[in-house]
Amino acid sequence: MTWQGAIAGGLMMMAPWSGFAQHVSPLRVVGDAIPQTLTGAPGDAARGRAIVASRQQGLCLLCHTGPIPEERFQGNLAPDLSGAGARWTEGQLRLRIADAQRLNPASIMPAYHRTDGLARVGANWQGKPLLEAQQIEDVVAFLLTLK
Repeated sequence: MTWQGAIAGGLMMMAPWSGFAQHVSPLRVVGDAIPQTLTGAPGDAARGRAIVASRQQGLCLLCHTGPIPEERFQGNLAPDLSGAGARWTEGQLRLRIADAQRLNPASIMPAYHRTDGLARVGANWQGKPLLEAQQIEDVVAFLLTLK
């Protein structure tokens, strides 16, 4: 079992994702990015911030530190999210959230929008992404505001 599979499996068991679509379209990766939106619609930065801050949904602050002062006990295992919008392009952020293991197979970052090749995923959550395509776009929109 990989770290990513274990983390993704654990995350999937922590919250009910029963409303998610069963089908996830293949990611169209170009170099180190997914240049096109997953939905054709822009993300909403306020919704993205809520996902990043959520201890039930994104769980980003479990590993990352970010400019969300109301959330205590932020992680230090992964890069600080402050300045993410200056360090990476929109497409680079999209790939890092959707499936960071495409860039670094040893990454412990969960694949938030991949459903294949994961380990220990509960039967009720198999074939369902951790975040829907629009939620990925929302997180990307929030991270882009962090200059």
